Amino acid sequence: MNDQHDHGALGDAEYAEFMELAAEEGFDIEEVEGAIEEAGHGPLPVLAVVGRPNVGKSTLVNRIIGRREAVVEDKPGVTRDRVTYEAEWAGRRFKVVDTGGWEQDVLGIDASVAAQAEYAIEAADAVVFVVDAKVGATDTDEAVVRLLRKAGKPVVLCANKVDGQSGESDAASLWSLGLGMPHPVSSLHGRGTGDMLDAVLEALPEAPAQTFGGAAPGGPRRIALIGRPNVGKSSLLNKVAKEDRVVVNELAGTTRDPVDELIELGGITWKFVDTAGIRKKVHLQQGADYYASLRTAAAVEKAEVAVILIDTTETISVQDQRIITMAVEAGRAIVIAYNKWDELDEERRYYLEREIETEMQQVSWAPRVNVSALTGRHMEKLVPAIETALAGWETRVPTGRLNAFLGEVVAAHPHPIRGGKQPRILFGTQAGSKPPRFVLFASGFLEHGYRRFIERRLREEFGFDGTPIHISVRVREKRGAQYKKKK
Repeated sequence: MNDQHDHGALGDAEYAEFMELAAEEGFDIEEVEGAIEEAGHGPLPVLAVVGRPNVGKSTLVNRIIGRREAVVEDKPGVTRDRVTYEAEWAGRRFKVVDTGGWEQDVLGIDASVAAQAEYAIEAADAVVFVVDAKVGATDTDEAVVRLLRKAGKPVVLCANKVDGQSGESDAASLWSLGLGMPHPVSSLHGRGTGDMLDAVLEALPEAPAQTFGGAAPGGPRRIALIGRPNVGKSSLLNKVAKEDRVVVNELAGTTRDPVDELIELGGITWKFVDTAGIRKKVHLQQGADYYASLRTAAAVEKAEVAVILIDTTETISVQDQRIITMAVEAGRAIVIAYNKWDELDEERRYYLEREIETEMQQVSWAPRVNVSALTGRHMEKLVPAIETALAGWETRVPTGRLNAFLGEVVAAHPHPIRGGKQPRILFGTQAGSKPPRFVLFASGFLEHGYRRFIERRLREEFGFDGTPIHISVRVREKRGAQYKKKK
């Protein structure tokens, strides 16, 4: 790390002091630099994997991420909840959006593929377009190509199911799509995936040193309204806009296209994104749910703040939990808006508070507003909650102050002894913000419970209201192990 911009959130003087501390504690300097750089990156670039049903998208995603996580089944339309994964190739990390798992619409497959691909491409920095080389380019593939050209994103063409030399000519025929060189790949056996991923890295931008959460610096702060269907997202957007900008219908899923609205609230212009689920058809029920989750993921990736709406008249559901997890894992500032508060009776309010205590524990740090999108109740509290969450999201703790705090915490509450040893936090630094990312350097493995304790104490000491906190731990190698390596 030769220039001052490579120190993540650390200034030159702070960086030099920190490295001196690391050397005193016996840490390898390259390892420390690598840990800070890794933890201090901004949002990871996003790669969308698109293509028609049953061309091997999920198998390819599993190959890219190096584990069998995306559901694979030999039929089109296998739905799943999670659509975004983290991957690494040649030392670079990126996110992969798997766009498989939707129900075929036999009455209009081209339209279905176009809709599915459009939502994924919206948030992507680059696209892998998967085509079955054995079948060749179909009319549906041509429809996706038109969409890709319109989007203007870099595209890597993957000619899948090329299991040997005999399939190379099949792959070559895909030059006709006009997307450049087809990369012959067998996602099932791994053949050719390395060369394809090299091309992907050329197409993807580098992760920025600091994150601006998807909005250009100085531009309007970007707010994603997310929540399960019919929770009141469109009604809330209309209420804050003081006019009917979005169609509202009591049927779940009437919003079809993403709606970005510049809205002035509290003297500030914000960019709101309505992410309601798309219209459901009976034979596309699962597919519509999948589209909704895909587009919610896309909106969250581009946002700085996720306002998560919870329908207070219904029990907090597994689907609510998944949406919360999606926003937390994306590292966005979070506000929880409990909607339809005006419809609660005393009994429901009592049980809701118990549900919040148990089911919403993972985001107990998020600002909470009790609102009614229908009547406008407490709508004025939304902006202060968003501003609080953004302030926590951007908070930066100087390294000196952080280490003084860590020293006090470790002295008062040392890590439990395990196997005759007591691991200790030696020092740490905040490598990035938006969201806050910390690297702790320790003498041994820190248990998950102790890491949670450290996070809780960080929040008590420094605030961090409304933001996830990422903590990574690097363990110092035994000096004997270092000596053996050098030998």
